[in-house]
Amino acid sequence: MRREAQRLVALIGDIIRLSQLDEGDPLPWERVDVSALCRDIAADLRDKSEKSRTAITVEGPEIPVEGVRRLLYETVYNLCDNAIQYNVPGGSVRVTVTDRGDSAAISVADTGIGIAPEHQSRVFERFYRVDKSHSKASGGTGLGLSIVKHAVAYHHGTLDLESQPGKG
Repeated sequence: MRREAQRLVALIGDIIRLSQLDEGDPLPWERVDVSALCRDIAADLRDKSEKSRTAITVEGPEIPVEGVRRLLYETVYNLCDNAIQYNVPGGSVRVTVTDRGDSAAISVADTGIGIAPEHQSRVFERFYRVDKSHSKASGGTGLGLSIVKHAVAYHHGTLDLESQPGKG
């Protein structure tokens, strides 16, 4: 019962965040070092990654950008969390930060189960799950990747997905 209550609280929080992004509410922008942010996220996910025997690494120079820290954090956190959750035991997640001059690129690569081509265009939709049988066991709200999509758009960024089944 407690776990279900926690899941509902997380769902409500995700719905509120999505509605804020949908409505275009102004959020506070600040200077954020995306490499440091990614290292913080890797540290925050350390227990989960160790429990699933998935190594998580962050590579890249310090790159300051202007953005909404909370949204940038949630974006990378959700991508890394999914990469750990759908990985194989003994797998890895590699976060790479690259300087693009006037912006930064963040890549999250994993050795997980991958996503079939027919699902790739839909994984960023609200509540869409590739494997419906995994939804209860995963404990997620089904909104994490939708939040990623909207947060990237809020920052005028682009989101690309490359995946192969069985290769991550």
